[in-house]
Amino acid sequence: MKNSYRPISVKLFALVILLTGSATGVLAQVTATATATATIVTPISITKTVDMNFGNVAVQASTGGTVVLVPAGTRTATGGVTLPAVAGTVTAAAFTVSGQGNYTYSITLPSTDLTITSGSNTMAVNVFTSSPSPIGTLSAGGTQTLTVGATLNVAAAQPAGTYISGTPFNVTVNYN
Repeated sequence: MKNSYRPISVKLFALVILLTGSATGVLAQVTATATATATIVTPISITKTVDMNFGNVAVQASTGGTVVLVPAGTRTATGGVTLPAVAGTVTAAAFTVSGQGNYTYSITLPSTDLTITSGSNTMAVNVFTSSPSPIGTLSAGGTQTLTVGATLNVAAAQPAGTYISGTPFNVTVNYN
């Protein structure tokens, strides 16, 4: 009879070893790894290439008006303002935006009036517009030309003179 219990004891012992081995496998540690990555992109920059110039403007003594200079560099007059045949220099402001190729950027234009003066005489420049607007996309080479126009407000009987802003206006660009 001794021999008949031995196969059961061996089987029971083998089963205990098997279960112990399985339990150890469940509690075993495993490790995974990961890497960290960062990409530094070319900083965005903006450089003025051309100043804004409304050109020659005439105004009636009794009625003021505006000169609207669009980003394409053309202008129209309203009210008592006329645009003489000798236009003078007419240019929208132009900037070169540079940065990471194919990236988009947002454009922020002045939201307050810019005062231009000739001696003690003043005019306001406002309603700034740009092309592109309000988002630009840099070329594959990382550049784009940004042009800015605005509206010049001319008073009735505005005194003659060359009007210039005492401080420049800001155009801000930021990556999206």
